Amino acid sequence: MRVAVAGCCHGELDKIYETLALAERRGSGPVDLLLCCGDFQAVRNEVDLRCMAVPPKYRHMQTFYRYYSGEKKAPVLTLFIGGNHEASNHLQELPYGGWVAPNIYYLGLAGVVKYRGVRIGGISGIFKSHDYRKGHFECPPYNSSTIRSIYHVRNIEVYKLKQLKQPIDIFLSHDWPRSIYHYGNKKQLLKTKSFFRQEVENNTLGSPAASELLEHLKPTYWFSAHLHVKFAALMQHQAKDKGQPARATKFLALDKCLPHRDFLQILEIEHDPSAPDYLEYDIEWLTILRATDDLINVTGHLWNMPENNGLHARWDYSATEEGMKEVLEKLNHDLKVPCNFSVTAACYDPSKPQTQMQLIHRINPQTTEFCAQLGITDINVRLQKSKEEHHVCGEYEEQDDVESNDSGEDRSEYNTDTSALSSINPDEIMLDEEEDEDSIVSAHSDMNTPSVEPSDQASEFSASFSDVRILPGSMIVSSDDTVDSTVDRQGKPGGTVESGNGEDLTNVPLKRLSDEHEPEQRKKIKRRNQAIYAAVDDDDDAT
Repeated sequence: MRVAVAGCCHGELDKIYETLALAERRGSGPVDLLLCCGDFQAVRNEVDLRCMAVPPKYRHMQTFYRYYSGEKKAPVLTLFIGGNHEASNHLQELPYGGWVAPNIYYLGLAGVVKYRGVRIGGISGIFKSHDYRKGHFECPPYNSSTIRSIYHVRNIEVYKLKQLKQPIDIFLSHDWPRSIYHYGNKKQLLKTKSFFRQEVENNTLGSPAASELLEHLKPTYWFSAHLHVKFAALMQHQAKDKGQPARATKFLALDKCLPHRDFLQILEIEHDPSAPDYLEYDIEWLTILRATDDLINVTGHLWNMPENNGLHARWDYSATEEGMKEVLEKLNHDLKVPCNFSVTAACYDPSKPQTQMQLIHRINPQTTEFCAQLGITDINVRLQKSKEEHHVCGEYEEQDDVESNDSGEDRSEYNTDTSALSSINPDEIMLDEEEDEDSIVSAHSDMNTPSVEPSDQASEFSASFSDVRILPGSMIVSSDDTVDSTVDRQGKPGGTVESGNGEDLTNVPLKRLSDEHEPEQRKKIKRRNQAIYAAVDDDDDAT
């Protein structure tokens, strides 16, 4: 099965599909499936644009609305996850996933589906420690805080995904799993994106939640975007039981959709020839959704997931044979994802701009049908009831300064929080003068994660990504993906972290910008990008 993978889409559906068509004309054969790794921007109208967390000058309608209206249809089945620049009000209608247009399917806050026997999972959003342990409390109309926090990953989604036991073939995330850069050509990465150096050396670049999922799920492939650079890695996992072969994950991150950028990759993925050629629900995932339904939280209060620590009556929500049988009966033994897309909002009309459209918190009929069939809670219905009873959407506006400022006493269950230091990324958008939008690293980062040595196996894997890519000549970049680092058979890096002059970084004190016990004095450095949506090659010289 030929699978195309795209990095940050930024609403450029026409360009992506045109590139796929060109690749097919060049003799590579038809693409069966397109996977998009976030910043998809399913913008239907002017209201959706206002719900996208970018400055007004970057709010462009792009081309998705034509697929939403039916003017165009996606030429290939397209699956995507959410990133940090999305029409959040639209995606919020589909927390468990659903069709945003004919032949274009959103995986939801987290989700697993099957296509031709290939098991595909994903998680939407990016990691932010100060929101990680909150519930999904945001709802339209968003304020200056919730328009950002709505796309922050929550512990409940990670917890659900960690209940999976059966193997995953492909997994999608927007931001990278933390530490993945130690398993690929780190030298080339830092040559291309020099402003990542401090975070890479401190092992704080990327999402610790995604890293946790990578270690648990061990998928065959993991695809990401967000950092606007192509990067391949091979992570060899440690075998759980002796005698069992160790599994490996092939990681690939891709650039954003612009000319001369490496934003698209075509791969051959093994599939089951006897499996149906339509999208299917995953029975194990549906069973987990039912089992964890009581854990749904629509408040902004911090909370922890159940664990085996003597404080919880239940902590294992993995799918049982009995549970999966019950779900199959509820679905009448039919796992086909219904083609039940429907228009839920007015579509943009270039001839009749609607600048005064009202923002409405909508209940999507796809979600209503899915929840009724499975017997689970529609998060948006729960939110609306809570809003009526407790005014939940306004209740937490006053808490933003307390709970969303990276300064809580118990910010995260992770040792390396993302809160005090930052490399300046000129290739990322700056939301405003008070928001450090992308990853910010801690003054107490783990300095002991070592680098790794060259590997023939990793080099062969990385080169394979270059071999299968078929893109217009203007979009091809150097295929020099030779990996200069590897892992041992247990998936552990070896060696020491060194700076450019060969000095052991474990002995170099990390510059401290602020005391973690004095959050009110924390100094934040913004990540900036003045040309994220420019249709020119902006490389890294944007300011």
